[in-house]
Amino acid sequence: MISLQFRSVQNGGGAVTIQRVEELTAQLKQVEDENNSLKLQVSQLQNKLDEYETSSSQTNTIISSLREQLEDVNILAGLTDVQGPGVIVTLNDSKQEIQPGEDPSLFLIHDDDLLKVLNELRAAGAEAVSLNEQRIVATTEIRCVGPTVNVNSVRFAPPYVFKAIGDPDTLEAALMLKGGVVDTLRYWGIEISIKKADKIIVPRYNGTLNFKYAAPVKEGAK
Repeated sequence: MISLQFRSVQNGGGAVTIQRVEELTAQLKQVEDENNSLKLQVSQLQNKLDEYETSSSQTNTIISSLREQLEDVNILAGLTDVQGPGVIVTLNDSKQEIQPGEDPSLFLIHDDDLLKVLNELRAAGAEAVSLNEQRIVATTEIRCVGPTVNVNSVRFAPPYVFKAIGDPDTLEAALMLKGGVVDTLRYWGIEISIKKADKIIVPRYNGTLNFKYAAPVKEGAK
């Protein structure tokens, strides 16, 4: 700016006063200070942006981890549809002719028979199980009501169909153990079929989970 001013005055044949030079020098210093101040603000804003991006990345990682944990909990609680390999086990009442003196109830499927099958599947590592499309959860009841069976307060008659997700070979082997649940039921003519599948869909629990008495224990509480 000072150089331009000198050139302008020289071209006009005049002289620059000392006061004018001082004014221009002061203006230049002010512009330089403002420029440095803007550079500092830009640097500070860039640092904040970097911090935010780092923090945002960490937050996204935490949120992603929490979502995965929530998904696992929903699967364990039976609150979401799941799919995977496993077995389909179908049971039906015996069609054998009952001989005089034999107890007819021995040739029918009862709640304890279904519970034995369920326990074998769980012991063999089944990760999700349904019975007649009713998801088995912590509050599920399987009990006889006359000639039918209640599952999640829904009444069913034979046939009863279990769908279990897990290693198909392991699940089948557990049910087929010599002297196990399948051997026992077949002795009385109960019809049982076990089918392995690469993809089974086990539906979510459709009821409402209400806990009136159970509550989580707070940390440090005895």
